[in-house]
Amino acid sequence: MAVTTVTANPLASDLDRVLIQVGGLWDDLRGARILITGGTGFFGCWLLETFLWANTRLDLGAAAVVLTRDPVAFARRAPHLATDPAVGLLHGDARSFDAPDTGFSHIIHAAADTAVPVTPQDRIRIFDSIVIGARRVLEAARASRARRLLLTSTGAVYGEQPLDVPLIPEDYRGAPDALQPAAAGAEAKRAAEAQCALYADDRLQPTIARCFAFVGPYMPTAAHLAAGHFVRDALNGGPICVRGDGTPVRSYMYASDLAVWLWTILLRGAALRPYNVGSEVPITIGELARAMAGRFSPPRRVEIMQDTSVPQTRGRYVPSTARARTELGLAMTVELEDALSRTLEWHAGR
Repeated sequence: MAVTTVTANPLASDLDRVLIQVGGLWDDLRGARILITGGTGFFGCWLLETFLWANTRLDLGAAAVVLTRDPVAFARRAPHLATDPAVGLLHGDARSFDAPDTGFSHIIHAAADTAVPVTPQDRIRIFDSIVIGARRVLEAARASRARRLLLTSTGAVYGEQPLDVPLIPEDYRGAPDALQPAAAGAEAKRAAEAQCALYADDRLQPTIARCFAFVGPYMPTAAHLAAGHFVRDALNGGPICVRGDGTPVRSYMYASDLAVWLWTILLRGAALRPYNVGSEVPITIGELARAMAGRFSPPRRVEIMQDTSVPQTRGRYVPSTARARTELGLAMTVELEDALSRTLEWHAGR
């Protein structure tokens, strides 16, 4: 496969890595017409960046339609993506959009409401956006006679990870507590997965990626994610503030690996067989803050605030990725220290 490297894009080295690692699977997208919901978020921007990189360099002749509630804001934030000739912006909401009559061969449903739920109404809105949005996208897939569909789900569908399960596998049968309002998003994702099973038939074969935690360019720094807050604090000069006690355990995959895994699951994953997507290397929230602080000279100061007003989050959130590694040949190729450096460098450049 001939690869031409272009350095004008600050993500060029990452994009070349994704191009090579996805490899011959890109051929499945020749002449494809792809619908991406959530195409303007963290996942979506990486899917678009890598798709357009492959589309140009491999002459795939494919096109992508990106569903967005604010095309103007997206065009302002990422003009090189929004104005690419292979990209069309479709103004609408995943719950109610009207799909173009021309149909789609592939659909990626990555839309997510990243706002922090404060009120019961917020949680109801998020629940509806996930459940109703998934139903609408599946209806569009059926109407389009789409060949492949990928739902990006979450590791939160497993509920609280037991302390004696260091790496949680896809066949774990735990679940969130349905009567806890904080579990609304996780329960909604379980319902979205269930709808995939209801809509699957001989033609439509939905695939599912259960995604955990990530770092990288395009990662939001104003959302409720600790890693994003740490990037913001570090680039503002510090201190890096850990609002809780810093002991919850997470693991972080870099965004280029995320893109490789999502494209591979879309194009090669088994239908209705979920795959965990994430890193198996555990790190506490406090250790993550200190690792990020150490990327600077002199190091940024870290404050463990012991804020008791912060709701207790799950103690451990680390996947087993054995299924993806053994069945799809996937691997994590960017170590955390390198991932943090690349993330901070990109955000600093913005």
